[in-house]
Amino acid sequence: MFKRKINQESKASERLIPEGLIDVLNVIDAEYLILAAGEVVLHSSHGTTALSLVRDGRLISEPLVNLVRAARRSGVYQEATIELPRGPIGEGTHDLLVRVTPAGYQGLIIALIFDDSELRRLDSIRRDFVANISHELKTPIGALSILSEAVLGASDDPEAIVKFASRMQIEAKRLSDLVQEIINLSRLQDDDPLKNAKVLNLKDLISEAIDSSRLSAEAREISIIFSSPEGVSVLGDHSQVEMAISNLIENAINYSPNGTRVAITLRAVDNLAEISISDQGLGIPEKDLERIFERFYRVDPARSRATGGTGLGLSIVKHVVTNHGGDISVWSVEGSGSTFTIRLPMYLIPDDINETNMLDAVEASQ
Repeated sequence: MFKRKINQESKASERLIPEGLIDVLNVIDAEYLILAAGEVVLHSSHGTTALSLVRDGRLISEPLVNLVRAARRSGVYQEATIELPRGPIGEGTHDLLVRVTPAGYQGLIIALIFDDSELRRLDSIRRDFVANISHELKTPIGALSILSEAVLGASDDPEAIVKFASRMQIEAKRLSDLVQEIINLSRLQDDDPLKNAKVLNLKDLISEAIDSSRLSAEAREISIIFSSPEGVSVLGDHSQVEMAISNLIENAINYSPNGTRVAITLRAVDNLAEISISDQGLGIPEKDLERIFERFYRVDPARSRATGGTGLGLSIVKHVVTNHGGDISVWSVEGSGSTFTIRLPMYLIPDDINETNMLDAVEASQ
């Protein structure tokens, strides 16, 4: 019975889509949809999955549905720019240029989708990189300059030389970390993680992030507790999501007293993957909570210097989460620790071609 249904769908698709049309569309540098009457999706390119345009074999994006219907009614090519949410939550958006045209065959419509978000990201990178460099690099560079002069002036004092050289090493590492964080942030803005997204098993990914932080936790006698169900997956870039979670775990360790614990919980809630990372640290003052994800914002600059913080870690986390169609929030009370919670859209196995809709489309074309 199952094979018979698949054969029905295959034959239906062959009857509705002209031979060679998919081959032509595959050489165009754009995502695409082939739609029958009733906005039934007969075929789509791989990248449309990440755009969440289709559910149960039908087009669900209202702006795109309106554009397709306009093309169907008028028989004329239509074009529009559409801002599409990256997920059901969060602030992230896709900026899409959509071109829709009748195929001239059995009422088929072809929609070509070009993502203009990349151009906006590149423009943002150029502006932000200059601002970031001028804002932060001056401090460690200035310190290195002063310390090198001090070393030259203390050429007859070995103890002073050792002291100043040790400080220079600290400032050099801070400078190196800062440059790496700026590079990471620029890469995040330059790369759309949903463009070549893969299915990520979050339990395995979080375990990797914990392993990378285990040595620093053990050095402080901080225990890491992780609880998770099986089968919670998201669509995205492995290295970016792992980096975001690692940043939060490292933050929790750095701001926790020795001998405490960091708890990490993964849950599935209403088709959202929810990752919570809690510490027993100093907590964050209420007045700072709204600004905690701003670039270079530090609640306690002295503590950040002591822990090697660059002020970019939480900003990077927010970029990753937003670009994956999710959001991040923080709960904290001074003296009671903090909990950072990431929510990402869960990956659900797509039903690209719904059998009933397909057969309906075949009947409508006859």
